[in-house]
Amino acid sequence: MDDTTLKMLENYLYRVPAIGKSISFGFNDNSLWWAKFRIDIRHALAWQVVQEIGCVCNYLSLNERLPTVFFPVSPAPYLNGGPENFLSWVIETTDKAFTPALLVEWLEGRLPRPVEDLSQWMIDED
Repeated sequence: MDDTTLKMLENYLYRVPAIGKSISFGFNDNSLWWAKFRIDIRHALAWQVVQEIGCVCNYLSLNERLPTVFFPVSPAPYLNGGPENFLSWVIETTDKAFTPALLVEWLEGRLPRPVEDLSQWMIDED
C-alpha cells in the first residue's frame, strides 16, 4: 500500500465535522493499517459523527460487514485526565486487501453529503 491511499482517508476525515486536525496512521504486527484521530466532544455533532462512522465501520450490514473496526482508545484517565484531552478514536482493518481508499468509498457513499456541510448532519430525533 502506498501513502496516496492513506492520504485519501486523511483528507476525507479532515472534512468530517468535529474530527481534529491530527490524524496518525500505522500498521500492526500483521501489516494491517489503522488510523487514529480525535473527535472534539464539545462539537454539537460529535456523537453523530461517532454514530455514523461506527455504523459504517462496525455494523453496516448484518450479513456483510466491512473488514473494519471503529473504537475509542484512551490512556488511564486517573493518570492523565478526561476525555476532552485524552480520548482518541481508531479505525483499523482486519483484511490486508481492504485499503483506506476503499473505506473512503464506503464512507462517501453512506455519510452525509457533502460531508463538511453541517446542515446535512442534522437529523430529526422526534
